Amino acid sequence: MADASADISPQLYARIGGLLYLTIIVVGAFGEIFVRGSAVVSGEAAATAHNIMAAPTLWRAGIAGDLVMHLCDVGVMLVLYVLLKPVSRNLAMLAVLFNLIQTAVLVANKLNLLLPLFLLGDAEYLKAFTPQQLQALSYVSLRTHDYGFGVGLLFFGVECFVTGYLIFRSGYLPRVFGILMPLAGASYLTNSFALILDPPLSSRLFPFIMLPPFVAESLLAFWLLLRGVNLTKWAERANTPAR
Repeated sequence: MADASADISPQLYARIGGLLYLTIIVVGAFGEIFVRGSAVVSGEAAATAHNIMAAPTLWRAGIAGDLVMHLCDVGVMLVLYVLLKPVSRNLAMLAVLFNLIQTAVLVANKLNLLLPLFLLGDAEYLKAFTPQQLQALSYVSLRTHDYGFGVGLLFFGVECFVTGYLIFRSGYLPRVFGILMPLAGASYLTNSFALILDPPLSSRLFPFIMLPPFVAESLLAFWLLLRGVNLTKWAERANTPAR
């Protein structure tokens, strides 16, 4: 059976992938910076609980935005697989698998963001706990979310290395992305392992450690959206049996 993806121009895949990637970046920044960045007060469970319940709709919007981001993740996985499989089908699939694990972890991790809404509500069964206990439990769930985010990004960091290698070898995407993406992956891995092994170090590194990923992924997204791939060279690689 013929590969259905061969009937669609790789440029269309690239444009869609770039648009989805930019959506991921924008929506992700909204949730992390605008929503959680303004609500969560480091080390202050009571203040954090007050901020969340003062704007519960905004908090829910941040969660919904994160889920939209992860829906887009799936589309980007497909796009990158189609665009990079002429270089190596096996490695392109490996990148998908790492990315899929990352997305699954992060989607499940959203439950930790929903938990404060339950704990800080006015349900009758919550009266078994003091307000201070509920606030503390809510804050713990947010800290758990931070660690879950770090665990998920371990897998995405590896995916960045694989994707960068494929881009570097492709010949139809700029080699600079084949350098920038592994740098992004190294940043993700460094941040995640620091969070697990040495949290104070992680606090000192963040948010500066996220600058290489932001630059690499933003530039790649814009390139895919505006320029796409070199069609001639892509066709040459696509007509060569992938390894």
